[in-house]
Amino acid sequence: MGKLNIFEITLNNPQGVYNPGQILEGCVVVDLNKEMTMRAVRLHLYGGADVRWTESHTSGTGKNRKTVTKIYSATETYINYVFVLFGKAPHIEGDNHSLPAGRHTYPFQYQLPVGIPSSFEGTVGRVRYWLSGTIDKPWKFDHTTKKAFTVINPLDLNNEPGSMDGIRGEGQKMLCCLCCKSGPISCTFQIDRCGYVPGETIPIKGEIINHSNRRMKRSYAQLYMVRYYHATRKSRSDVQKIAEISRGEIIPGDTDTWDGDPLLIPPVPPSKLPGCRIIALEYFVKLCVEPAGPGFQLEIPLRVIIGSIPLRYTLEQYGLAPVTQDMNHSQLYQDSRPSSTSPLPSMPPSYAESVFGPVNIKDEDDDEHTKGNMNFTPVYTFYSWGERAQPSAPPS
Repeated sequence: MGKLNIFEITLNNPQGVYNPGQILEGCVVVDLNKEMTMRAVRLHLYGGADVRWTESHTSGTGKNRKTVTKIYSATETYINYVFVLFGKAPHIEGDNHSLPAGRHTYPFQYQLPVGIPSSFEGTVGRVRYWLSGTIDKPWKFDHTTKKAFTVINPLDLNNEPGSMDGIRGEGQKMLCCLCCKSGPISCTFQIDRCGYVPGETIPIKGEIINHSNRRMKRSYAQLYMVRYYHATRKSRSDVQKIAEISRGEIIPGDTDTWDGDPLLIPPVPPSKLPGCRIIALEYFVKLCVEPAGPGFQLEIPLRVIIGSIPLRYTLEQYGLAPVTQDMNHSQLYQDSRPSSTSPLPSMPPSYAESVFGPVNIKDEDDDEHTKGNMNFTPVYTFYSWGERAQPSAPPS
């Protein structure tokens, strides 16, 4: 058995969720069964965004044909701070230190910068915040431990233009070839407002008319995210499905009506990813008609805004007190009871793990000796409104 029993980082906020400008605080625990010689116990706090992808480019012909792989990347650093908890700072000469056997607790505190972006994990880009503890030992491998946490930069739907506006789309498609006669499939699609928070449902309203001589396999509504990545010399985007609901077949000559079918918004980061210049997010909901057999489906997309602070109108429709942007998520969570100044109960958000699941936070500087949970799932605002009825459409 080695000298080190425990080396871990704990946060005072057990949920591990913070807003920009809040105080991040916790402690590093070192438990030794024997005295240990070391240079220092340090804690590195880092937050940043990076994008990186490769593309193959081919030029020339025949024997002169060449394929070159190019790397596109960009980074942003929001936090980069080192706490010296015991011993000496890096690159400082002097005698080493001895830490006696026993349990040692080192508190730390740091105010997060205002305006930093929400945590995000994507295919070729991310915004990630973590703490890494190091026991710097002379002439031996260092002990390290790592812990990631979530930042949510609140997006208040009440300050987003168009959040309360309804939106409508329509389209049609011909499925037949030139040698046969058939009518189109047509579709109208609308939502009563554009602004939502995770935990709400989007009532899907639409009408599909099948004037063709083909059977439609199904119709479905899908919520999806478009992710934009900006490297130094190039940009790219990709699409990620978030949620989907569907209805059955539509035979030739028949009509199918979506009458407010609910599409639940799972835990996802807010739209746009404010504070980050190299990654941006947009959300869309689309109504699609999928034909049986060959042929392209009909799609009608509508842009929506996913926030973290709900519309005041929506809360009032649920019988809840409006939320102000001055109240951060932690304050809302702690103050969930009615006050003497408000006749309505306030609605605190809860937090739920990202719908995209865990990611491995191991970096190039980490090795097999790094302790801590390397699987990290960001958590996002999620409003549990229970069995309350869906509120009516906003006033025109």
